[in-house]
Amino acid sequence: MLKGVFIVLEGIDGCGKTFHSKALKEELREQGFNAVYTAEPSGSTVGKFIQTTLVTEKISPEVEALLFAADRCEHLKREILPSLESGKVVVCDRYLYSSLAYQGAQGVDVNWIKTINAFAVKPDIAFCLDIPPDVALGRIKRKRTVLERLDLQEKVRGRYLELVRNSELVLVDSNRPIEQVKADIIKLAVRKLALSQ
Repeated sequence: MLKGVFIVLEGIDGCGKTFHSKALKEELREQGFNAVYTAEPSGSTVGKFIQTTLVTEKISPEVEALLFAADRCEHLKREILPSLESGKVVVCDRYLYSSLAYQGAQGVDVNWIKTINAFAVKPDIAFCLDIPPDVALGRIKRKRTVLERLDLQEKVRGRYLELVRNSELVLVDSNRPIEQVKADIIKLAVRKLALSQ
């Protein structure tokens, strides 16, 4: 039985996941929780390969799904599960839902994605930071990756909203002032933590 609490933030590129994941971790620490931040792709060998390769090179979405699943397996074993077992609150920037949304949007069978990720533990709460793709992509100041195309991001957003409708993700409107979004995420996360005590 895991003693910690697992929180995931999801959404299309440019929705504010990384900022809000780190802000949530800091706020939880200030409130006395032993919170840690982590992200996918992780710092594993596979994760580093994804970070360097998928920025410039388009590979088949099936191979993408396998690479992300391999990295996720390593990430769970090396970071997430040990932290949860020691009672920490793990705030994760992207997780299984990214594979369902991104590779699913490229035509990969969702049931197959779930099968190759059957090892993935279910988060206690997972947020979807929702924002129109044109607004999100406009926020990205660095060089875009091969996955950061408007047409693909629109499909990915549709997949995320489907996960919201299926009650797998909690919807947060990210197309608002940053402090409002931050306050909503913190309020929902703290409520979940109070229920988990």
